[in-house]
Amino acid sequence: MNTYGQRQYQHTQITTVDRGRLIVLLYEGAIKFLRQARDCSEAGDLEGKSNNINKALDIINELNQSLNMTEGGDLAQNLRRLYLFMSDYLLKGKIKKDLHYIDDVLRMLTSLNSAWNEVVSRPEAQEAVQKNEKKNVRAQVTV
Repeated sequence: MNTYGQRQYQHTQITTVDRGRLIVLLYEGAIKFLRQARDCSEAGDLEGKSNNINKALDIINELNQSLNMTEGGDLAQNLRRLYLFMSDYLLKGKIKKDLHYIDDVLRMLTSLNSAWNEVVSRPEAQEAVQKNEKKNVRAQVTV
């Protein structure tokens, strides 16, 4: 069970991270919920499976909605197609009650998570985040 302190820590962690790290946290959340959905399915808990798939779908939808299609170019377009595919695929798997749909999306999310983890850990990514944060602070001051 989540205690108040754990919830506050998670809230603080989410509200104080840069955008790249937030994406990693979202991937980790979706992965966690799909693993829980798989466990629930194996235990015969169809309601738990459905609830966890819905939570993963909410995260995938949030990732999709947060894409910057204007500046993101081909990468944003490809991610949008992938997120829409994952959502449709999970819904199909939910209807067919087949775990391979969850497993396939888990593999995709795990791969994306690894890639984002690598990107956000690079020194040049950290420098870009710091520059962007300074620019945002200046913009807030001048407004």
